[in-house]
Amino acid sequence: MRRTALFGSAGTLIAGTLVAGALAAPAANAGSDRHHKDAESIGVAVAAARAAATGIDWQDCPADWGLEKPIQCGWVTVPVDYAKPHGKKIRLAVDRIKSTGIPAERQGALLYNPGGPGASGLRFPRRVTTKNAIWAGAAKAYDFVGFDPRGVGHSAPISCVDPTEFVKGPKADPVPDSEADKRAQRKLAAEYADGCAEKSGAMLPFMTTPNSARDLDVIRAALGEKKLNFVGVSYGTYLGAVYGTLFPTHVGRMVLDSVVNPSRDKIWYEANLDQDVAFEGRLKDWMTWVARHDATYHLGDSYAEVRGQWDVLRAAAKKNPLGGKVGPAELIGFFQNAPYYDSMWAPVAEAWSAYAAGDPQPLIDAAAADPADTTGNIAAENGNAVYTAVECADAPWPTSWKKWDRDNTRLHRKYPFMTWANAWMNLPCATWSAPSRRPVEVKTHQGLPPVLIVQAERDAATPYEGAVELHKRFKGSRLITERDAGSHGVTGLVNPCVNTEVEAYLLTGKLDAGDRTCAPHATPQP
Repeated sequence: MRRTALFGSAGTLIAGTLVAGALAAPAANAGSDRHHKDAESIGVAVAAARAAATGIDWQDCPADWGLEKPIQCGWVTVPVDYAKPHGKKIRLAVDRIKSTGIPAERQGALLYNPGGPGASGLRFPRRVTTKNAIWAGAAKAYDFVGFDPRGVGHSAPISCVDPTEFVKGPKADPVPDSEADKRAQRKLAAEYADGCAEKSGAMLPFMTTPNSARDLDVIRAALGEKKLNFVGVSYGTYLGAVYGTLFPTHVGRMVLDSVVNPSRDKIWYEANLDQDVAFEGRLKDWMTWVARHDATYHLGDSYAEVRGQWDVLRAAAKKNPLGGKVGPAELIGFFQNAPYYDSMWAPVAEAWSAYAAGDPQPLIDAAAADPADTTGNIAAENGNAVYTAVECADAPWPTSWKKWDRDNTRLHRKYPFMTWANAWMNLPCATWSAPSRRPVEVKTHQGLPPVLIVQAERDAATPYEGAVELHKRFKGSRLITERDAGSHGVTGLVNPCVNTEVEAYLLTGKLDAGDRTCAPHATPQP
């Protein structure tokens, strides 16, 4: 789960957080819904058979994709609507790097999704070309396969606003001072939803996690694989959980890292509220660390002092945006990196420390969008569009502003860092034009093999309770907990306790007799 947007001008957002859904919008009636699901099941079998017969024509990647040899790229064709497999189709971009081991070591393909919704997985094969030691063992056994999910990047990308307008700052302060501020943000959220309908309306009803799971099965077939071996991080865990529910007998080995709570009651409105609480806790962890290193950063020697400095900075940027570009919204967009990833603890603290010492430029450079970065701005706008489209389509959302206002006003009192920013990010779903579906009931079906779940105890973006919930629902799964840690995406970090468990599972399929708790990875140093 990765995002946190705030509305600025012309219905645009800035990138931000991820989360989940209470009921309000009408869902399809049970009979027609069941008939539709049956048609989709037939459709995915048709599409997978077609892909298996066609395969993938692997070629050198296009020069502007930034994927060096020996990575190869190709396309897999899928229906837009699986209930109509012979209807309109789109192409999904895929890439791979072949396994590095001897032929006897090869175990097939390993697919990867980094989250979002809206993130590209095409950089996964670069874990081999950049010699990522954590994944060297798995690379001997598997072809590493990445892909752009439907609507993302090179896979029939969707859009909601002009990318240059999307990144333009400074945005309005996400924390409202008045009812007029709330009305302005509500208007921008509705305009954003309208923009999505205008620019991408034909795709919106089909931008769902179940459809992306069906796409995964078609990619599996196109690769010639009987089983899907899969690593999903963040939102990728929900994609994996839905795939495991829909296609249990097609699952090979599955690692789900930093877990979205798969409960129907959480997807997606309630999950976002849970995230607001967790971000506050992880922000405190980081600010306490900054205080411990006051000799380096000079921002205060206690959490209370550092938090007070944040309030001062925020107020200053609200009164006069830094460099004319960085207001409170942009500060939140940058500072939230620290609660997300402790690899960002020092870089965020350094930019902040420079500002406090009289040099605002490092903070401006880090927090402000670069209007000249055309490629990056297109990717940011596209990622936000997909994030919104998937979350709005996956589940019914509250349509009553009174509920949004009541819930977020209450949370903001105790958890002010992310709450309103997250609310405005998701508010387009309250006026979304495309229909929403009832979320899949994630659970074990016959044939599902043991799944490995990995989770940091203090993760902000996907709180720990989500891993516990998925562990209950996937019978026979194992949970590795990284104790007293909170970085999002545990399998990408150096922690031998976690790394050896993940590698052993991918190479042998074997899991420990019980769950495991690992000590935290090394604490960052200034």
